[in-house]
Amino acid sequence: MPNNVLNCGQAPTAPGRASAAASGGLLAVMCACVVLVIGMVAAINLAVPMLAASALHPSASALVWIVDTYVIFFACLVIPGGAAGDRFGRKGVLLAGLVLFAAGALLSALAPDVPLLLASRAVTGIGAAAVLPNSLAILLHAAPAERRGTTIAVWASMTGIGGVVGNVGGGAMLSAASWRWLFAALVPASLILAALAARIVPVTPRHNRRLDPLGAVLLTGASVALLIGIVQGPEAGWGSPVVITGFACAALLFTAWTVAELKMEHPLLDPRLFRLAGLRSACLGMTAIFFGMFALFYVNASFLQYGKGFSVLLTGLGIIPLTIPVILGGRHVGHLVQRIGLDATVALAFAFAGAGLLGLSFSSPDTPYLVYAAWLVVNGMGVMLAVPALSSAIAGSLPTAQAGVGAGLQATTREFGSALGVAVIGTILTARFVAALPADIRADHDPQTVAQALAVTAPARAHEIVAAFVAGADIALRVIGVTVLVLGALVVLQSRLSRR
Repeated sequence: MPNNVLNCGQAPTAPGRASAAASGGLLAVMCACVVLVIGMVAAINLAVPMLAASALHPSASALVWIVDTYVIFFACLVIPGGAAGDRFGRKGVLLAGLVLFAAGALLSALAPDVPLLLASRAVTGIGAAAVLPNSLAILLHAAPAERRGTTIAVWASMTGIGGVVGNVGGGAMLSAASWRWLFAALVPASLILAALAARIVPVTPRHNRRLDPLGAVLLTGASVALLIGIVQGPEAGWGSPVVITGFACAALLFTAWTVAELKMEHPLLDPRLFRLAGLRSACLGMTAIFFGMFALFYVNASFLQYGKGFSVLLTGLGIIPLTIPVILGGRHVGHLVQRIGLDATVALAFAFAGAGLLGLSFSSPDTPYLVYAAWLVVNGMGVMLAVPALSSAIAGSLPTAQAGVGAGLQATTREFGSALGVAVIGTILTARFVAALPADIRADHDPQTVAQALAVTAPARAHEIVAAFVAGADIALRVIGVTVLVLGALVVLQSRLSRR
C-alpha cells in the first residue's frame, strides 16, 4: 500500500470525482481489480493436479514454485507498488500493473516449459503488486470524506470475495479446459479492466517521494532465497549445497535489507517499526493465520480431487464452507473485541484456526464431506476473528500519519504468510508422500508427486498411491495445525507483554 495513502485521501475532492465514486462505477472497477489479483492466488491451487500430470512434467518442488512465485513477488513488491503510484501517478501505475498482469498471464498460458512458466508467474505477480495498493489509493482520493470508511470496508471485503471467485471461477474454467485456459482467461479480463480504468479513473496528485529500489530488490531476493531453502529440501537433501546456500543467502540478504533500510532517509518499510511490540505481534499473527489458510488451500485442492474423487469444479465449490463465517461474521468482530478484549479475541481465533486444521488432518477418503465441511467452517471462524482484529491492531500500533505503512504491512504479511504456508506444507507433503509409498514403487521409479507415481504404475495400484498421498496430507496438515497454535500462543503472549 502507499505509505501516505491517507494523506492522498485528504486532498480536495472535485465534485466530478465524488460523483463517480458515489455512482459506484469507480468503486466497482477498483473492486474488480482486487478480485482479479486475489482470485489468482486461490485459483492456481485447483490446477496443481492438472499441472502435475501435464506435458511440463513438473517436479514436486516446481509445483510449489508455480504457486508461490506469483505470491512472493506480489508480497514483496506491494509496498513499492504503492510508492511508485505516489511518485509517478496512481492511475498510470495501476494501468501498467493491469497490462503487466495480462502479459504475464498470456506468457503463462503459452509457456512451453517450467522455467518460462515461473518467469511468467513473476511478471504477473509484479503486475498484481502495482494494482492492489493503487486501487485503494485511487478510491480514497475520489471518495468524499463521509464515505471513506464505507469505501475502505467494501474494498477490503473484496480480498475475501476474491478467494471465493478464484475457487469457483477457476474450478469452472478448469473443468471445461486445460490449465492453460485458466491463465488465458485472465488476459481479456485484465485488459477490459484496464480499458475501463483508463476511462473512469481520475488523475491523482503525485508526491515527490523517493523510491527505494535497493530495498525492494533485497527483500524480494531474501524471500526467494528463504523459499529455495525450504522447497528444495526434500528433493535435493537438507544438507545439499543448494539448500544451505538458500538459507545462507536469505540470512545475508535480510541483514543487508535491514542495514540498507536503516540508512535510508525515507525507507519503504522502516525496520525500527518492529520495535513496537504490539505491531510486531500483530504482524506475526497476520502472517501465521494466512500461513495456515493457504497451506490448507494447497492441500485441499489435491485431497478433494485425488482422495475424494471430486471434479475440479466441485473442488472449487468444496472450499466455500471456510468462507461462510468470514462473509457473515466479519462485521461483528469489532464488537467482540470491545467486549472481551483483543488478546482474548486473537486467542479464540487461533484456537479455532488450529482446531480446524487438526480436525481436517484426520480426514480420509471415507470421511463424509459434511464432516470435512464442518472442520472448514471451524477453520473459517478462526480466520473471521483473526483478520479484522489483527488488522485493527496493526493500524492502532502506528500514528495516524503512518496509516499507509500499516495498510502496506497488512498486505505484505498476508501474502508472505501465504507463500510460506504453501512452501512449508508442500515440503512436508512431498517428504511424507514419498516415505509412505510402497517400497518397490519408491525403489523402481522414485516419484515425487501423485501424478508421477500414477504415470509409472499399473492402474490397480492407484489406491496405494492415493493412500500414500492422504497419509502425507494428514501429517502435513497436523504439523501446520500445531504450528498455527504455537504461533498463536506467541502472538497472544507478546501482545500481553507489550501492555505491561
